[in-house]
Amino acid sequence: MTDILDELEWRDVLAQTTDIDALRAALSKGPITVYAGFDPTAPSLHMGNLATLLILTRFQRAGHKPIGLVGGATGLIGDPSGRSTERVLNTTEVVEEWVSRIRVQVEKFLTFDDSPTSAALVSNLDWTAEMSAIGFLRDIGKHFPVNRMLARESVAARLGGEGLSYTEFSYQILQANDYLELYRRNGCTLQVGGSDQWGNITAGVDLVRRVEGGHVHALTGKLITKADGTKFGKTAGGSVWLDGALTSAYAFYQYFLNADDRDVVRFLKVFTFREREEIEALEKAVADRPFAREAQRTLAEDLTTLVHGADELAAVVAASKALFGQGSLEELPGSTLAAALAEVPKATVPALGAPFVDLLADSGLVESKSAARRAVKEGGAYLNNVKITDESYVPEASDLLHGRFMVLRRGKKAVGGVEVG
Repeated sequence: MTDILDELEWRDVLAQTTDIDALRAALSKGPITVYAGFDPTAPSLHMGNLATLLILTRFQRAGHKPIGLVGGATGLIGDPSGRSTERVLNTTEVVEEWVSRIRVQVEKFLTFDDSPTSAALVSNLDWTAEMSAIGFLRDIGKHFPVNRMLARESVAARLGGEGLSYTEFSYQILQANDYLELYRRNGCTLQVGGSDQWGNITAGVDLVRRVEGGHVHALTGKLITKADGTKFGKTAGGSVWLDGALTSAYAFYQYFLNADDRDVVRFLKVFTFREREEIEALEKAVADRPFAREAQRTLAEDLTTLVHGADELAAVVAASKALFGQGSLEELPGSTLAAALAEVPKATVPALGAPFVDLLADSGLVESKSAARRAVKEGGAYLNNVKITDESYVPEASDLLHGRFMVLRRGKKAVGGVEVG
């Protein structure tokens, strides 16, 4: 079997383990069962969740059995980790819907078959819903010293600010109980997660030891940061989601295509299955030919295929080329064109009738109508990749793509759009 710990270390993923030598020894004896949990705090997983999910995937590829846990119970409570204020509790109906959506996403990255390493997918509501308040306090709560709970970073930070409700204070007990249940039910001996989950995960390690006398392990991955100081996985419009309805495949592709040279090699290690030799070659390309952006293109293509599929990748690559005059705009699906134009300067007009130069200015591609007329006069203005040479030209219905869009371009690199209606 692949030495998964060595792989995680060279990929610069590994943050903390309870005892790396003991974990390495356990892994060397044969397949183990490992789990990661994903709470339904939104209708989709995001890039931070994907980093953890891919650790789970790597364990399966290395010959171990993964369990994806969706927090149908913990999602009703809310994790205080990394938050300075109390979460707004979602309704049971909302959490149930989000659990269903996230289960589908987790399933995409794991292999379910008849092999010994076949993945399992569970919800912690399956065992938490059966517990009574008295049973929870007597059987689980008694194993949690309050002084130790208060010392946990996520709790201590909140106590120094706006405070913490008992609801969120109890979260770490519920997550620890998940580990205990999976140890009992599935023989699970490793939990993985983001480094911000260290306190919650080690609470589970301690609970298994106290209740069952079992020796289990914890491993966390590094939180992903960006070299420019901005938060990874964030755009001007919000998080980069795995659900194409929230972050389009086109926007997803563009986000990684535009990765900073200082970040792209690390992202390749964390988010792709490229081998060391391939990544080292791409790292050299970044140093020798940064203008070619070979590493960024590889990252964007691999990740878009992984998350959205090969067909969506083909569509967004075609759209990227077509917007800059290297393909047919007319052949692009309407949804792909709409997603592409959502990422560029765009004007919305109620109906046709405005001159082309007005639309060029209204879209933001040029600073004024006089600048728009100058662009036309100099031969640098395009409508649907067709050069416009008449300053008085008024687009017609035949210029509309899918009955509502027009693609504008100034020069070779500045693209914008118009949506009618």
